[in-house]
Amino acid sequence: MIELHFEHISRLIEEARQKAYQFVNKELIELYWKVGEYISFKVDQEGWGQSTVQQLPDFIKARYPELKGFTRRGLYRMKQFYETYKNVEIVSSLMTQISWTHHINILASTQSIEEKEFYIRLAIKDQLSVRELRRQMDTAYFERAMLADKKLPLSLKGLPREVFGHFKDTYVFEFLNLPDGHSELDLKKALLSNLKKFILEFGKDFTLVGEEYRLQVGMKDYSVDLLFFHRELQCLVPVELKIEEFQPEFLGKLNFYLEALDRDVKKQHEKPSIGVLLCKGKDEEVVEYALNRNLSPAMIADYQTKLIDKEILRKKLHELFEMEEEKARIVQEY
Repeated sequence: MIELHFEHISRLIEEARQKAYQFVNKELIELYWKVGEYISFKVDQEGWGQSTVQQLPDFIKARYPELKGFTRRGLYRMKQFYETYKNVEIVSSLMTQISWTHHINILASTQSIEEKEFYIRLAIKDQLSVRELRRQMDTAYFERAMLADKKLPLSLKGLPREVFGHFKDTYVFEFLNLPDGHSELDLKKALLSNLKKFILEFGKDFTLVGEEYRLQVGMKDYSVDLLFFHRELQCLVPVELKIEEFQPEFLGKLNFYLEALDRDVKKQHEKPSIGVLLCKGKDEEVVEYALNRNLSPAMIADYQTKLIDKEILRKKLHELFEMEEEKARIVQEY
């Protein structure tokens, strides 16, 4: 029994450590912001050149030898940090919630302000380590999530809750090392044996309920490949795995599972289930036709076992934006 009291003390210590870290991190980020602001002003308004900026780290090192990060390169990062976000009001309230190392990686690996804000929010929400954040940026999480949002079927757009940003158009399983010609069973086993990495890719709000989850309808038994629960959306998410390109008939089975889950498994306080059909490739036109009259909330995504070229995804996203702008223009003309 006495160990229970010790555990309580341990929790108090950990909570105090976390609060201390958050306080120190907040002070550090705010310091870097102010230093960046000052250097930016001096360069723009008083003509500070490279030689002047080079003298500053030497001065700081001589006066505060214990301080780290105030090198010439570090000072320019602070300047970049301030100049990047100085006119972005929404980011200023978030920037102290992640570490300086997180910020450096985001600044170095992203292009638009929207992309930067996306990763800042993602790092905060999912409490990503720097390594996990780098992985999400390397796999073009932002582009894949934006593509999925742009392609959301009507059955999902009509739901009385926010689903944007929780699903992806393509999932990247570069960690599986699957052989060519792998089976659906091979895929499922590989995903489950790499569950931590799978959840990082799928989203940290997803919790695994079960594999081959049994459903009984009439006198027959059926099984969902993988059944998840999404904490934020408060709904069950069945995932069906296919090692071939999407076929329209796959959707009927998923819709059947969604109906069975909502009737027999879903709890009263939970929201309607959302299905994910994960295929090894898909024809976008076939997907559009299949989903156009589909009433069940379902996503059709594909998976890759190698990293995707970010530029290809950025081009796809740009093309989608252009198509939307063109549609809006035509509507306005008529």
